[in-house]
Amino acid sequence: MALKIFNTLANEKEPFTPLVPGKVRMYVCGVTVYDSAHIGHARSFFTFDVIYRYLKFAGFEVDYVRNFTDVDDKIIKKANDEGVSCDAVTSRYIEEFAQDGASLGWLPPASEPRATAHMAEIIAIIEKLEAKGLAYQVDGDMYYAVSGFADYGKLSRKKIDELEAGARVEVDQRKRSPLDFALWKASKPGEPTWESPWGPGRPGWHIECSAMSTKYLGQPFDIHGGGRDLIFPHHENEIAQSEGAYGQPLARYWIHAGFLNINQEKMSKSLGNFFTIRDILSEFDAVALRHFFLASHYRNPLDFSKDGLDEASRAADRIFDTIERLAKAVKTPAPPDAGLLDSFRQEMDDDFNSPRALALIFDEVRGLNKLLDEKKAKGFEARYGALRAMCDALGLLQEGYLERKKQRWLKKGILTESAIGALIGQRNQARQAKNWPEADRIRDELNRQGVAIEDTPEGTIWKVR
Repeated sequence: MALKIFNTLANEKEPFTPLVPGKVRMYVCGVTVYDSAHIGHARSFFTFDVIYRYLKFAGFEVDYVRNFTDVDDKIIKKANDEGVSCDAVTSRYIEEFAQDGASLGWLPPASEPRATAHMAEIIAIIEKLEAKGLAYQVDGDMYYAVSGFADYGKLSRKKIDELEAGARVEVDQRKRSPLDFALWKASKPGEPTWESPWGPGRPGWHIECSAMSTKYLGQPFDIHGGGRDLIFPHHENEIAQSEGAYGQPLARYWIHAGFLNINQEKMSKSLGNFFTIRDILSEFDAVALRHFFLASHYRNPLDFSKDGLDEASRAADRIFDTIERLAKAVKTPAPPDAGLLDSFRQEMDDDFNSPRALALIFDEVRGLNKLLDEKKAKGFEARYGALRAMCDALGLLQEGYLERKKQRWLKKGILTESAIGALIGQRNQARQAKNWPEADRIRDELNRQGVAIEDTPEGTIWKVR
């Protein structure tokens, strides 16, 4: 089957046809860099990392852009609270985010623009909107006139009259409508400012993404993505700005990742119910977190738990242990099994259905382990090749996984590496003396402590069971 994507704009799955055959242009809204990223952010960015990987696996050339919002009220507050510049705050958290992304195994986007480097593009769009009567000035602030854009609400399926009827009483009575939103904010003491035709100030949040997506990908482009919480008002306002300015669609397909919840409540910094990426990586491997997310469809809400991550860790262990066994058994590599890859594509072509793709992978894990256990390993090289290709397409194969697992276990202090080495040495002496009961006793003791040992031609090795 051809790739189908659930398009939020159409509210249904649609066949994916890129504007330029063989090429995909994708923009994903990034983080506002005022604090450490949490795993609610990670869920969204894992989603688009998998989509990026799969599109490449499917043969597309992908131009992936993910921005940084580096001017915002929260950034200004953080800088003022710490007595440092906004640039000091944003540079710190951009670097931290890059480190987190590398630790999590995300492929880097082709471009990661910062809003503050695109003031000329932001001002140019606002000028276009003002010339078309879609923007108006009040005391140095520029607002978007929502009533002037007939398609407002088409992404979120909200109606202007209902939104206005339910709007809160606005503190700023200068706006023509409570729905009108800021394009440019006049400068205030203690805030960073840039010169503009309307006086010194800074951009609103929504206009930043309109400017950056259009600069790097043109308009229209293929895919616009982000978390479900961005559908309204952020993405709705992006559409109004970009399409109001240029008179053509902004993006053809809109993809939104579901919420990550704790106790059925959306995880967010404002609620205080969150774990940072670094909190989780101190206890669990990135591959386990990836598996945890892949096991649920990206559009569905997902309830986070450490028990769920423990289960995902065991599943990831099973994949890596199997691939390790296969790598030792395969003497002559073979091209991946075409039938298996076709089955994998069928699952992923159904709106990136990673749970079904994972089920296929574990069917192969079970089947291949059975062949290895029964010593019927002949002719399975192509299936091994397909297993590796499928895991790689989902980002599950990461260097150093088993070693990281070993180091996390050692930190628990159950046994030291030197103590394990000493026990292995005692066992080797027992084996040389043909004292098999003692050798078995030591093996069983290590096993009870969580250590599995394996005798190889190069010597005895150990791993965490």
